[in-house]
Amino acid sequence: MSDLIDFKAILIIAMIFIPLERLLPLHADQKVLRKHWLNDLIYLFLNGVLVKLGFVVLVGILLLGVRAIVPESLTALVESQPIWLQAVEVILIADTGFYLAHRAFHAVPFLWKFHAIHHSIEEMDWLAAHRVHPVDQIATMTASLLPVYALGFSGEAVAIYALVYQGQSLLIHSNTRVRFGPLKWVLASPQFHHWHHANERQAYDKNFAGQLPFIDALAGTLYMPERMPNAYGTDEPVPPLYHQQFAYPLKGLAGRVPTGELSPKSGDSHS
Repeated sequence: MSDLIDFKAILIIAMIFIPLERLLPLHADQKVLRKHWLNDLIYLFLNGVLVKLGFVVLVGILLLGVRAIVPESLTALVESQPIWLQAVEVILIADTGFYLAHRAFHAVPFLWKFHAIHHSIEEMDWLAAHRVHPVDQIATMTASLLPVYALGFSGEAVAIYALVYQGQSLLIHSNTRVRFGPLKWVLASPQFHHWHHANERQAYDKNFAGQLPFIDALAGTLYMPERMPNAYGTDEPVPPLYHQQFAYPLKGLAGRVPTGELSPKSGDSHS
């Protein structure tokens, strides 16, 4: 269990981001213990266990079939590359998978019910980054990393990707006014991802990439004006507590809801 919940790492992360959000706040009036912070703390501690176990099982099963169709010559070529090049390729491949899965969770009504949990965030900060339904996170991680494992990338390259992804995920959700300058078109920034969470019509279904905004630019889904959003969240009501949010998407199985009623933004596309 100690491998699944690293209390020291969580403490270090909190000691970095809480002062950062106080020194360079985007919304200066937002409290450290803002609304629903305890609920997101539960996600931080519980999701790690559920997601890692679910991911290992799902990827392990899928790899049995996928590896059979990947030529050994291709995996040998991948393995022969230097670690730094493998890491760059892993980030590119994984974020392409992330983009496709993320976009699907917005486009498919049933999947949106899982993803709406994350978009129910109304006050952005580093802790809110953890409010993700386990099904959403397991599916997205699988889409990101299954091709990486199937192609035979080294554990070191995958570890570099995981470290970069985790740090960047916390930063892009954080309540900070940190700007990346010209690099904002290459690396995902708070500005880029805050617009993905914006409850503003022109920002719906934009900025799906996790790390590389140019993927959205190529796909025609990039939206990043200079100003920052005025509001976050969805118009669709989402229950406030962890156990309620965990069960929330499954209500659709009992009775199919018309697509229009699933839309989080007054009948428009998903945020």
